[in-house]
Amino acid sequence: MKVVVLCGGLGTRLREETEFRPKPLVDIGGRPILWHIMKWYGHQGFKDFVLCLGYKGSMIKEYFLNYEAMNNDFTVCLGKASEIRFNGHHGEEDYQVTLADTGQDTMTGGRLARVRRYVPNETFMLTYGDGLADVDIRQLLAFHKSHGKIATVTTFRPISRFGILNIDHEKQVSSFIEKPKTDAWASAGFFVFEPAVFDYLGGEDCILEKEPLERLAAEGQLMAYHHVGFFQAMDTYREYQVLDDLWKSGEAPWAVRE
Repeated sequence: MKVVVLCGGLGTRLREETEFRPKPLVDIGGRPILWHIMKWYGHQGFKDFVLCLGYKGSMIKEYFLNYEAMNNDFTVCLGKASEIRFNGHHGEEDYQVTLADTGQDTMTGGRLARVRRYVPNETFMLTYGDGLADVDIRQLLAFHKSHGKIATVTTFRPISRFGILNIDHEKQVSSFIEKPKTDAWASAGFFVFEPAVFDYLGGEDCILEKEPLERLAAEGQLMAYHHVGFFQAMDTYREYQVLDDLWKSGEAPWAVRE
């Protein structure tokens, strides 16, 4: 089953890191966040990826073109019979990665539409190249297959940005909760789609999270898989530091270290 990863955004809120490289290549614990995302899928048996490239996409192409050399010892035989022999192995040897240029300024729905030819006429998954979670992918897929709709989105309960106070009529604070989880559910990405989703997409200005998902919801074709574990997007430098610190502490919930 194909896993489409959206890797083309500008990452403007993380300009400290993205001025010189695309956000999917920002390192978490010495490895690009894209590597962490792919390892999580691969660990659960999903190893066929389609990467939708845009901003500085050539750097992501170079990363994978040089992957064997950068992740193995190797021997170079010089001269007319030149040869490179890799002396080792790594945990990604059975991955298949398709790198597709989907345009510098194309929006998310447009990027997905542009890789239609790489996605066979069957169920596929999609996620963003800047968010980490410990979603049970097999359970997510089983939920999707159980309801028979076109689309499933993984949801989580976000943490409030602010402390919450209960205040009585005399303006006395009876309780204070620092940044609690909210009662609302938000999208974490980690979608599962049927091929019919392509009928909802438009041109390069099509934003997946607007008209396509809004139409699917209005037509009763969008279901929510509730994820109660870890999720963290990497939109800001502070969020980058949170993820990097988790990895370095050995407590990253998404960690696949083999």
